Amino acid sequence: MSESVNPQLRPEMAKLPTYKAGKKAAPVNGLTAYKLSSNEIAHSPLPSVVAAIVDAANEINRYPDPFTTNLIQALSDKFAVPAEQIATGTGSVGVCQQIIQSVAGAGDEVIYAWRSFEAYPIIATIAGAVSVQVPLANNGQHDLAAMLNAITSRTRAIFICTPNNPTGGIVTQQEINEFLAKVPENILVVIDEAYVEFNRDANAIDGIATLKAHSNVGVLRTFSKAYGLAGLRVGYFVGPKNIADAVRKTAVPFGVSNIAQVAAVASLEHEAELFKRVEEVIAERTWFESELTKLGFKLPPSQANFVWIPLGERTEEFALRSEGIAVSIRPFPGEGVRISIGERQALERVIELAGEFVF
Repeated sequence: MSESVNPQLRPEMAKLPTYKAGKKAAPVNGLTAYKLSSNEIAHSPLPSVVAAIVDAANEINRYPDPFTTNLIQALSDKFAVPAEQIATGTGSVGVCQQIIQSVAGAGDEVIYAWRSFEAYPIIATIAGAVSVQVPLANNGQHDLAAMLNAITSRTRAIFICTPNNPTGGIVTQQEINEFLAKVPENILVVIDEAYVEFNRDANAIDGIATLKAHSNVGVLRTFSKAYGLAGLRVGYFVGPKNIADAVRKTAVPFGVSNIAQVAAVASLEHEAELFKRVEEVIAERTWFESELTKLGFKLPPSQANFVWIPLGERTEEFALRSEGIAVSIRPFPGEGVRISIGERQALERVIELAGEFVF
């Protein structure tokens, strides 16, 4: 027998980064453990949504509706957008992958700010596309002028994450209007609004209104954050009909389960109740930012359900120390930490710890 040779991988796999999911914290010295590392909502699902999920569980022996008909119709009604312009997938990250696979291939370029959503480089690499990472401005905001300068004949898509993950800042409507006026119309601009429900800045982008005014704009959203369905994996795209058609074609067949579809529709029906919880999160965010500011931190204003603390070289030390207080946070080595807004007791522990890291 000849010497064993391993099956060959695509060359891109050697440089493919691994997605880093938020870790769970372990109890320490009797302390209750809290997870503030994944931007989840700490509240349990609404009883009405749970009831819908239980009913849907009776049909798990059947394949789900591959066209997510009821959910798309509900979204169509909500946004006054034709159903043909909407596509769904397994969370916004799944839909993001569908989008890039639809518009970009080998050697094509995908532009996005950095640091931003860490799935962007992974998804671009899987598609064979080239990531063009444009550094955030000194104030932590998107540098739209630099992003315009990064456009080439190979550019196929531009992602604008607002509020930005992990820094929490927003792009204003005026900024995006000026930006879109200079972007060639054959390039898809995706406004990633995974955290839009937590935004309270009146100057921020209105993604749906923006896509209605432009032929090359799409909006990416999710039910994982404000709607509290992170474990069910359902997100959606609203945009040009030809792009939405392609996003449906690139979806994994039956990827969005019937339970996820039913839960998403039920959540839309009970938005008023859900959004009361969102207001509670925003109130906690405001309090948390205030307490950190009192300590002396200069924080970029967050319009998401998390807060970014720029810690530079002390980032990993802070993350390690947070494990000692049974709280998991999301570190970005050499840059800072992202702390999800969760239980008050967990946030109080983080504030006490942060007091030892003020420069």
